[in-house]
Amino acid sequence: MLPQVTCVAEIRNHCCTIIATIDFECTAILDNNTVGIRNLTLSNQQRQAYAKQLYEAELTGNWIDYPTKVFPEVDIEDAYAIGQHVTDLKVADGRVIKGHKVGYTSAAMRRAFGAVEPDYGTLFDDWFVDEGTMIDKSRLNLPWVEIELLFALKAPLGGPHVNAIDVIQATDFIVPAIEICDNRYKTDDYTGVIDSIADAASCGLVVVGGNPVRLTDVDPRALSGALFINGEPVESGAAAAVMGNPVNAVAWLARKLHSFGVTMQPGHSILSGSFIAARSIKPGDAILADFGQLGQVSFGVTS
Repeated sequence: MLPQVTCVAEIRNHCCTIIATIDFECTAILDNNTVGIRNLTLSNQQRQAYAKQLYEAELTGNWIDYPTKVFPEVDIEDAYAIGQHVTDLKVADGRVIKGHKVGYTSAAMRRAFGAVEPDYGTLFDDWFVDEGTMIDKSRLNLPWVEIELLFALKAPLGGPHVNAIDVIQATDFIVPAIEICDNRYKTDDYTGVIDSIADAASCGLVVVGGNPVRLTDVDPRALSGALFINGEPVESGAAAAVMGNPVNAVAWLARKLHSFGVTMQPGHSILSGSFIAARSIKPGDAILADFGQLGQVSFGVTS
């Protein structure tokens, strides 16, 4: 436990003494003759305790309040740490890491959620769903759907300076995919990126198409797709909306993961980011994504 600290700040001939105890630090603010106290970020014990609640919510369906509602002082560093603690719990329980996803790949989405860069989450073996599957509604909480390209890796990919060439060389093939965005929270009315980061970048399930294509055989920027819900077209877009090229998103992910000491591995699946706005779905819906030359991907939700 930190010792009690006394901070004396003299500002414009006004002297005050502030006692700062554990979980607080004393910060002088040289405006308006004030001295402020700022909460420190979460302790590791708080991060681990919240991560355990988050994992239990996934297992039981007893959803919890999102981090910024529980801890107003939580920051992005806390969020990534919580996500890593959840990953550690899952691996200890026998779950297998199958890849990662990139989120907030469009500038518009980052502006909407106050993000300065994309985010990422870890994908697990039991989140992948065969195309054409009827998904039981009990597996979902507050689901939305996005369409994107999935990169299947054949070689390790990581490092501080990974670029597009490295991604192309490490990729075995790409396939079309629908990401079912979801969370383990009671509500999804949060407005910042922190709550998404803490919970696997809001990934729920992944529906994978079965039409693989080599990156060398297509221009990924020119690929496009349209989303249909119950036969009605609701969104469409081009892959170039993903950071100019989905390859760039995967390169960003490799560099970001390197900063946490993680390298993507052969056999990993990488969701490169949506090129449409997410749309909510409900029990009884039939969802189809048409990727043109890459074919169609579909699934349904039980009533």
